[in-house]
Amino acid sequence: MKVGLIGLGRMGEGMSRRMLKTGIEVYGYRRNITKAQEAAANGYITAAADSLESLVQVVHEQESMVGKCPGIFQLVIPAELVEETINELLPLLGDGDIIIDHGNSNFKDSRRRAERLEKLGIQYIDCGTSGGVYGLERGYCLMVGGASGAVSVCAPIFRALAPGISAATRTDPYTRATSAEYGWLHCGGPGAGHFVKMVHNGVEYGIMQAYAEGFNILQHADLGSKYVREGDAEVAPMENPADYQYDINCVEVAELWRRGSVVGSWLLDLTADVLRHYPKLDKFDGGVSDSGEGRWTLHSAVDLGVPTPVISAALFERFNSRRLGEYGNKILNGMRYMFGGHNVR
Repeated sequence: MKVGLIGLGRMGEGMSRRMLKTGIEVYGYRRNITKAQEAAANGYITAAADSLESLVQVVHEQESMVGKCPGIFQLVIPAELVEETINELLPLLGDGDIIIDHGNSNFKDSRRRAERLEKLGIQYIDCGTSGGVYGLERGYCLMVGGASGAVSVCAPIFRALAPGISAATRTDPYTRATSAEYGWLHCGGPGAGHFVKMVHNGVEYGIMQAYAEGFNILQHADLGSKYVREGDAEVAPMENPADYQYDINCVEVAELWRRGSVVGSWLLDLTADVLRHYPKLDKFDGGVSDSGEGRWTLHSAVDLGVPTPVISAALFERFNSRRLGEYGNKILNGMRYMFGGHNVR
């Protein structure tokens, strides 16, 4: 089996290396040809193509027992580049070829692309892919959307990329294992994979925010020892400063919670790693980006009338972390100053 992989960043290279281990030939392309050639020299791909034309040509050079196989082309590129790349590929593809979009595309865009490509004889699979740079070792969680026929053709790819059944203890060891237990799932028709991945990332926002807020409380648990009662009407006084004179070691708490706690998770593992290497977090400026999935999750929640207060709060806190609330806070300062002469803090 041959595939053409477009996008050879750390995630793309990791995916390629997992596929190579199962005998899939991976021909890679990226705009930086030198980097693609380095990946080939390192054995991360079968060979590097110097253009999309040559990539398509080499992938099409395969025959099966029953005739010509469809060309399979995997996109591991930022969502904003998917449309442009598909447009570049289209004149080169043949009837029945398959495009797999592994990026974080909006599920509505994926539905539109699948409908457009189907009319041109091209099959489109949206594959929400979680695992990041750790996927090479751990495997990738794959949320797949698209027509059943195309998904079946690409099943060997998904099996190669997924973590495998040993990644988690089986919930019911007495039943036949489903593909989900191996780490990949055909979620439904076009767009379903990216829809599930969108919600996955919204959940991720909420979990990460909960960890951040919890550790923030622990970090400030000693404020009572520094508290000076000033009789200041501007700030509500701390009721009993003696209650908050704990010097909590957040580095060690993170390690503790990883062992036997119900809040243990891979995200907590990563948090512990960060705190161990950067206990003062001085490498980071506190501004947290959002790549779109959190917003799309809220849009869908509004469309469906489904309450999502935790995910909403987590998304808005990311906006606030980038100082996007500063102007509004100054308006609040101004109003309080004008109606009550309150001091600016």
